[in-house]
Amino acid sequence: MELFDVYPLYDVTPVSAKGIEVIDNKGQKYLDFYGGHAVISIGHSHPHYVNRLKEQLDNIGFYSNSVQNPLQQELATKLGVASECEDYNLFMCNSGAEANENALKMASFKTGKSKVIAFNNSFHGRTSAAVATTDNPNIIAPINKQQQVTFLSLNDFKGFENAITSNAYCAVILEAIQGVGGLDEPTTEFYQFIAEKCKENGVVLIADEVQSGFGRSGKFFAFQHHTVQPDIITIAKGMGNGFPVGGVLIHKTIKASYGLLGTTFGGNHLACAATMAVLEVLKKEGLIKNAEALEIYFKEKALEIPQIKKIKGRGLMLGLEFNFEVADLRKKLIYNQHVFTGGAKNKQLLRFLPALNITKTHIDLFFEALKKEL
Repeated sequence: MELFDVYPLYDVTPVSAKGIEVIDNKGQKYLDFYGGHAVISIGHSHPHYVNRLKEQLDNIGFYSNSVQNPLQQELATKLGVASECEDYNLFMCNSGAEANENALKMASFKTGKSKVIAFNNSFHGRTSAAVATTDNPNIIAPINKQQQVTFLSLNDFKGFENAITSNAYCAVILEAIQGVGGLDEPTTEFYQFIAEKCKENGVVLIADEVQSGFGRSGKFFAFQHHTVQPDIITIAKGMGNGFPVGGVLIHKTIKASYGLLGTTFGGNHLACAATMAVLEVLKKEGLIKNAEALEIYFKEKALEIPQIKKIKGRGLMLGLEFNFEVADLRKKLIYNQHVFTGGAKNKQLLRFLPALNITKTHIDLFFEALKKEL
């Protein structure tokens, strides 16, 4: 048997990692400025994280959600305090796509409606409803097209108001900073307008924080830059620092009932331990403030490079838009300079999603490598 060939792979085989570095099977070290799609939030193999998981494995790694698991409530309490979202209840799952799938389902349950508003260049996952709200026709199979989704442009006040007042929608799903789409953002005025119109029309507002959450934007959640309160918040990626875990924060005005949502692996003991370790390190090491501070430093360094026409993003969810397509530059950075970066739907954008504990020294090293290849 061979693997189902769906990934175009770089010729690199990581075998170990520590902090901001990844080491391959030839002993070559790489500077990781991509964090495995924004997953590595507190650094590779962080000692506290490793010990937390080892200690949990010594006790119990998994049992189903048919029995009590006090770690889930402990996590929910700590997450509420850390994120300042104590008015929400937590449902745990395994991935960002699953989180968005369950969020859309809850919106439909609550309103009795089935249509959704999403935005151009959005990415919400590859499961049925999540992929239907993703602006990429190449990954939407015919079976997914049953979903009723209207795509609008970001910051189009008139278009949004015309759509939402039709009384047909159960949900609006929105990234405060678009990830795969290229780091475009709604303005504060537009995000607040969306929240206001959702409330007026009985539509559930879903904040997709799968990539931007857990401090990556310089605040715990990126929507907090805009002082809005979504009805549902979806989380994953940096939540587990590499352990597969996702979640849905559901405002307490939306009521649960037995059997409404369910999962086999979601919220297992190891997932809870991993997430609590992340929360503890974020707090102890001040990593959200670090992301906020290093955004400024990164952008200052980027201004020194004339080929960069635009600097995008917040915190340590950043992008550099060049005056040329960057696919070859990414390859050169990997093979010549041993630096991992990311791409985006915008082919001129180089994307950066490093661990939140990077330093100015790491940023200096990156820009030295970038200048050599330019």
